[in-house]
Amino acid sequence: MSSLIEFSNAIFQPLLNLGSAALMTIILTVIALFFRVKFSKALEGGLKLGIALTGIGAVMNILTSSFSAALTDFVQSTGLELNITDVGWAPMATITWGSPYTLYFMFILVIVNVIMLVTNKTNTLDVDIFDVWHLSLVGLFSIYSGANLFVATILVVFIGILKIINSDLMKPTFNDLLDAPAENPMTTTHMNYMMNPIIMVFDKIFDNVLPWLDKYDFDAAKLNSKIGFWGSKFAIGIYLGIFVGILGGQSPQEILTLGFTAAVCLELFSVIGSWFIASVEPLSQGVADFTSERFKGRTFNIGLDWPFIAGRAEIWAAANVLAPIMLLESLILPKNGILPLAGIIAMGLTPALLVVTRGKIIRMIIIGALVLPAFLYAGTIMAPFVTETAKLVGAFPEGISANTLISGTTIEGPIEKFLAYFIGQATQGQIEFVIYAAIAIVIYTLLFIWYAKQMKKRNLEYQRTED
Repeated sequence: MSSLIEFSNAIFQPLLNLGSAALMTIILTVIALFFRVKFSKALEGGLKLGIALTGIGAVMNILTSSFSAALTDFVQSTGLELNITDVGWAPMATITWGSPYTLYFMFILVIVNVIMLVTNKTNTLDVDIFDVWHLSLVGLFSIYSGANLFVATILVVFIGILKIINSDLMKPTFNDLLDAPAENPMTTTHMNYMMNPIIMVFDKIFDNVLPWLDKYDFDAAKLNSKIGFWGSKFAIGIYLGIFVGILGGQSPQEILTLGFTAAVCLELFSVIGSWFIASVEPLSQGVADFTSERFKGRTFNIGLDWPFIAGRAEIWAAANVLAPIMLLESLILPKNGILPLAGIIAMGLTPALLVVTRGKIIRMIIIGALVLPAFLYAGTIMAPFVTETAKLVGAFPEGISANTLISGTTIEGPIEKFLAYFIGQATQGQIEFVIYAAIAIVIYTLLFIWYAKQMKKRNLEYQRTED
């Protein structure tokens, strides 16, 4: 196993050292060339993807760092004892990529994806290699909790297979949300969509118990067009920034700066989302031509990062409402030790809410409020692991006391983090955790099977509509 880890590092480390934007530029360009796209067009698509990734990361960093200062002041002024610092996704990714096991997990998952494609178990080619860190974090946490590398690998492969299957299941819904044709190749294997099964449980409860709430729902984009600027992303950002600034006891100047910063960021998210769509256009045509020529009747999907759907107004409308809700929940939930700072904008949740509810804002907000505690508790339980690993790989954030615990609030895959914890503890022979792990695996698997059946029913409805 150690030789395989060394081989994985030797193959992928030079590419990863270039950074996620450069890595994905190279990957998308090479894949497009494989599908016989003209070099200039292939490179153009790859560069657009790299630019989009850089843009989305920069905007998220601006937004979260701006809010963090105000929320830190809020904690200090109230004397709250939430002793875990929320560092957000970027430091968490750095910490995870600092482990040699991450490259090993990536190598294994690439092999799994190829096998599934060859055996016709999926139509999705996962090119979002950088975001494998989300799943690697699950494997690393299981090892920290007591599992050996073999058990951790089985867990990572199991969840990885489900992620790829999920990308196929979601594809028609993405077409619907984007108003895209069936030949559109974009889907995603991103970890945040593994919340779909749990969200769908609540969505079905709405269908059967609270369907009358839907009559009060609204189309975020249409509402914005009707009420003009006051319902725009600009205005929503200003409202949120002012709320956070007042909560943190900031000066009038700082409050206004927060409002304007949030306004710009929310509008830029929509703009950058369109860049992701433009980046795969050359590849889309190449895949369509290739499959029609070589694989009669079979089409292939391309698994990208989630922000290609970021242009949907519902994501940001729900995220803005859920931000203060998550803050309130962090203050009142027993045993929670983390205050949402860098993760205050719940991007680990709202894209999944969009897909399952298909943009029903009221459902997105209510279901989001119900499942947010899972993220807070996952961040809390992972804090010792994240802190120790960050110090071990030399990625502990500067400016934070060495005695402080660090973690993340809305890091993707909270349910999988608990699964990793139970399995890790179970391998130590603790009988209660063996029982917990067995129950958790059974429920997790059965829930996904049920969810898959529901998505297949939905996809048949899409197909009938097209016919």
